[in-house]
Parts: sequence; structure tokens; C-alpha cells
Amino acid sequence: MAKIHELSENLTNQIAAGEVIERPASVVKELVENAIDAQASRIRVEVQHSGLKQISVQDNGSGIAPDQVDLAFMRHATSKIQDEHDLFNIATLGFRGEALASIAAVAHVEILTSTGGQTATRAAFAGGVKKFQEDAGSAKGTKITVGDIFYNTPARLKYLKSPKTELLKIVDIVNRIALGHPEISLTLASDGKVLLRTPGNGNLKQDVANIYGRKVAEKMLTVENEDPDFTLYGLVSEANLTRSSRNFISILLNGRYIKNYQLSSALLDGYGNKLGGKYPIAVLAIEADPLLVDVNVHPTKEEVRLSKEKELSRLITSAVTEALMDEDEASPLFQLTPFKDKTQLDQLEFNLKPNVVDTRRPDDFQLEVSQVAEPEGKTDITNKKETETKETAEKKENKQEEKEEKTSAPEYVDLNQVREDDQYVLTKSWDQHVKEQTALPPFAGGEEAASPVTSKADQLLRQHLPALRLLGQMGGYLLAEHEGDLYLIDQVAARRRLEYDQILASLEKDENYQQGLLEPLVFDFSVYDYQKLKDQLPLLRQLGLEMEDFGQNTLLMHSYPTWLKGEVTVQVRELLDQLLSSRENDGKSLLKLVAAKAAESNVSRRVNLTGAEAADLLLRLQTASDPYRDASGQLAVVRLSQNDLSKLFKKGK
Repeated sequence: MAKIHELSENLTNQIAAGEVIERPASVVKELVENAIDAQASRIRVEVQHSGLKQISVQDNGSGIAPDQVDLAFMRHATSKIQDEHDLFNIATLGFRGEALASIAAVAHVEILTSTGGQTATRAAFAGGVKKFQEDAGSAKGTKITVGDIFYNTPARLKYLKSPKTELLKIVDIVNRIALGHPEISLTLASDGKVLLRTPGNGNLKQDVANIYGRKVAEKMLTVENEDPDFTLYGLVSEANLTRSSRNFISILLNGRYIKNYQLSSALLDGYGNKLGGKYPIAVLAIEADPLLVDVNVHPTKEEVRLSKEKELSRLITSAVTEALMDEDEASPLFQLTPFKDKTQLDQLEFNLKPNVVDTRRPDDFQLEVSQVAEPEGKTDITNKKETETKETAEKKENKQEEKEEKTSAPEYVDLNQVREDDQYVLTKSWDQHVKEQTALPPFAGGEEAASPVTSKADQLLRQHLPALRLLGQMGGYLLAEHEGDLYLIDQVAARRRLEYDQILASLEKDENYQQGLLEPLVFDFSVYDYQKLKDQLPLLRQLGLEMEDFGQNTLLMHSYPTWLKGEVTVQVRELLDQLLSSRENDGKSLLKLVAAKAAESNVSRRVNLTGAEAADLLLRLQTASDPYRDASGQLAVVRLSQNDLSKLFKKGK
């Protein structure tokens, strides 16, 4: 049995650093949070080579006394809590006392700090060991420089992403912190170029403009709400301003950016069904009693345990709903529409009137003489009753004959009318037949079937869609036949497949027909998205989007491809969002992704096709790359053989 021994201090520091410091962005987060806790009003972050070479964070906070520098770099040494009672009443961003010690364990760290006295202190640490400490000159505040991160743990370097990705991680975390603290002026620079600068005047909408762009900030709505436990303030975008992912939702609890799925869902619930599967841009700042929040559940403190989470969720949902309702009432369209309450009152008043609609004839009503037929003779009551009885008997006899005829003769089924016996069509074996059918090629992805292909129709089905004869059209579906087999074609899915093939072919051949613009369209982005899209400009040109870098997180578009339908600005924004949210790296996968998205947008509803149009659709579908599915995988064609139909109707049993 191996002997138990105590780990060395250097090894324990490296293990602790592995929990807290995952990448350069983690270093930036910890240092900026320490600066905020030091009551800084200005913070400047500078990185070189995406933070892999050097990270510098300078603030004008309270600073560290000379005799406290050594303690600041010791594990579990902090000025933010004193005893176990403070652990449940945390009002600062950092409290574990691990940040500086963990950073110094895996990098070279130099600190220059001053408490406002005549002299400042400069010290250096490497691998958790202090190298030197000396007096220096500096204004009040602290500047920490971190270089050669993970120099003594090369295994962690192996798991870092590309420099571009690491820079985007830093940009993202600085953006979140800036949104959580609009009263602090934050500056982020990379290799000497300023990427973000906030004024620090407490105006959250101005910070949103600096991060996401001025046009986005103009469409943000103010959200305010409170109850005895929580105070909520923030900005949410209008329902028509959306993005394709949750990355633009920032929830800040007591100034700390957190990830909480339930609170994010509560925000989306406030929009109801207005988003259409997209996500809004939102910044929600929540102030709560520290006793209700347990932030000591995750090393990076991004996940917290929150008491009264359901009450807070309801508060968020109601606040967002009220903000959107206020916006609707302010819109001209809503002002032209009568209020619902007024409409209900008018209807109630209408219903309470005693003689709203009186169908009784007036007492003096009489027919014109010309309209009254003169009787040929008087008929007594007895003969009248006999006549009525005879007519009733004849009607019953006719109905019985019609019923017998319907029973003996086969019924004609009109596909345009709903049958009353539809419940007998979908039998218990229907799902089994569909399952068996979809297990065969090409539904199974083109794999070989387990049983040998016997019929000619099955052999054609393995390769392409056979020549189909149109039988009719029902709703959005086409009915066709080939050698006795029935084919059901989803019109929308089939059209999307054809549209996808056409767009993808033009993209791969680089034969995009473009529509020029008299004046270029301006697209503003956040720093994060702007940095990603700058590298994608050659790909955007291949897509038919002629865009150029205009600086200040802005791109100009001079032309767009003709296959983009609808409002150009909206379609281009959705296409760019698709690129930004995609995890595909190679150009071919991105082209397919864009073509699929464009096909889905261009073909979004069913239309009434003429016979010639339906026949042409079936003809074009024969040469499609995959006629049985659209680009998203939705079934476009279902085949029912004669054997399937016989089983469906239980023939031969």
C-alpha cells in the first residue's frame, strides 16, 4: 500500500490554480473583480497576444500596504471576511483569498501598489515564490502585470484555444463586468488597440451602446420592479430585436455576473410568444440581501445558490411583460386599436339592451294582395292531416331506399372533405408501418437495407425519386403514384430542398448574382461579434455579401445576393447571427449551414399550386440531392406500397 504524505505547498498551489485559473480570461476576471472590491472608479485592462504573453490590470483603488503584500499572495488570505458569519453575508466579488495566489502559482506576476502615501511598493512573484520587493513611485491604486501564463504547467497550455478565441473570451468577460458596473470606467486594449471604453457615469444604456452598438441601445426598454426581497433594474430589447443564442443575456446579482437557467427562462417568459424561437438582448441587474445568496458553491463563483428563486422569477417575468406592454401602448398601431376593456364594455352594453334584434312582425303587418294566392277550394282538417301523413311515409321510404343503396354500392371518398370515420384509418399498426418504412433507404441515411430489394420501385427508391404521376393536392400535401405505390409529398419540405440545392450550388461555384446598394447599409456589433466577423470577411464575400471593415465595431455592406428574400437588413442580420452562433470551423460546413437557413427563410409557408406547378415540382424533385428530406432533416416524401396499404386496411384477414 502506498504511503500517505502531505502535498508540497507548490503542488497544492498549482492544484488550486487549476480550479480558478482556466485560461487568460480567468486571470482578467479575478484581477478586475479585485479592483472593483478595492473601490476603484477607473480600471484599465491591457493584453498582449490575447493574454498569453502578458496581462496588465491597473486601477485607482485603495491599494495594498507594503506589509500586506506578502499576505495578499498567500492562499486563503483576504480582507473581505473575518469569521464564519461573514461567509453568509458576502457583499464583495472576491472573498476566497485564492486569486493572487493561484495566478502567481502558474505565471510571473509583478505588482505595483500604493495606498496614497509618499512611496509605493513593487514586488515580483513566480511559481508561488516571492522574488523581490522594493520601494517605488506610483499614484494611488494597484497595477498587476501577469506574464508567461502556465509557463510551469505546459499541459494546461495544450488545452488553450487559438489566440483569437482566447481574446474573445477576455472581451466577453470584460463586457459582462462593464454591464454590471456602469458607475466604473472600464477600458480594454489588445496589443495597443482599444477594444472597449465605458465612461463610468452610471448610464447603463450608454454602456450598452458602447458594447452592442448605438442602434441596439436605441431599441432597449427599461425594466424596473421590486418586492420586499429583491430590486430589479435593467434593459431588455424590443421583441423585434433578437439574436440566435442566449449569449446576449446578462444577469447580474449584486454586481456579479451569474449563469442561471431558471432566471433566463423567466426573462423569456416575459416575452410570451413574441420571440419566435429567438433570444433577446438583455441586461438585468438584481440587488438582493446577501443572506439570500450563497456564492460559495463554485470555484469561479459564476453559479450561485439562491433562496426564493421562484419569487424572483415571477418578478422578472412581470417586469419584462410590463415593459413590453408600455412599448405597445406607445406605438401608433396600438393607439389606432380600441382598448380591450372598452370593447368589452361596449359589447356588454349592447347585450343588455332589451330589444337589440326584434324579429317579431308588427301588429299591422300584412302581405300585399298580389302576393296572396287565391285558394281553389276549401280543404277540411281531416284531409289535410291525411295528406301530411302520406307525405311523411313517402319521405321515410325514400330515406330507407337511399340507405340501402349506400350500403350496397361502394362509397366515393372525396379527399377534400373530412370523413367521420377517420379514427379507423389510423390503426394501431400505422406507427409500426411508418417505423418499418423509415428504416429502409433512403430514409435510413442511404444505408443498405437488411432485406434484399425485390421490386423495381424499391430499387428506384434507393437511388432517387422515380417519375411520379400527380393524383391531386390536399392542403399542403401532394398525392402522387408510381407503379401502384402511393407517395405523399410535403410541399414546403420539398420546396425547401430544391431551394437549398440551388443556393448551395451558387455558393460553391461562387456564382452569386448580387444586388448593389446606392447607399451602403451600416451594421453595428459588439466587440465580441465584431472581432469574429472581421476574420470572416472572405467567407462573407463568397456568400455574396460585400462587406468592409469601417472601424468602431462597424461593418458596411455594399451589395447582397439575390437569393436573399424579404427585408434585406433583417435577413442579413439573421444570416450573420447564424455565422456567429455556429460551431463549424470549415468553410464548406458553414456554406451548407447558411444555405439551409436561407432556404428555411425563403420557403416558410404553404401555397396553393396549380396542376402545372405541382407537376413541375415533382419533376424537379427527381434530380434533388436528397428528395426525401429537406436540409434540416424533415421528411419531404413518404411512400406507401400496395402491401402497406393492404396491411393498413387489414385486407386478407
